[in-house]
Amino acid sequence: MSEKVNTVHQADVCEIVCHDEEKVTRVKGQIEEVNGVELLFKALADSTRIKIAYALTLEKELCVCDVANIIGSSTATASHHLRLLRNMGLAKYRKEGKLVFYSLEDEHVHQLVSIALIHSKEGVGDGESSRK
Repeated sequence: MSEKVNTVHQADVCEIVCHDEEKVTRVKGQIEEVNGVELLFKALADSTRIKIAYALTLEKELCVCDVANIIGSSTATASHHLRLLRNMGLAKYRKEGKLVFYSLEDEHVHQLVSIALIHSKEGVGDGESSRK
């Protein structure tokens, strides 16, 4: 059995060691631009926060109490997750009297959540690869 695992594992590795110097140099010069982007994905990797972000794509804004009811949590829990999304630059809020309303920070966040949902519905994780 271990031979089969090794064979399968080796199928996705180059059989020789080489690289395209021009491509490597070009990409290495820009690779640091992604520093910090992982924090955005980390914030959305939590199932509660992605549900909140998705809810905010369906409604332009929601008060903390609405969010708590949508996700089935206390207002304290909803507020905690909303605050984290705000601190990560993914959501913003406004206060109206005794109510606090949240919305997505901008259209980019809306697009990110929407595209992730579309991608998920296409069967990501079912073992199929788009590269054959």
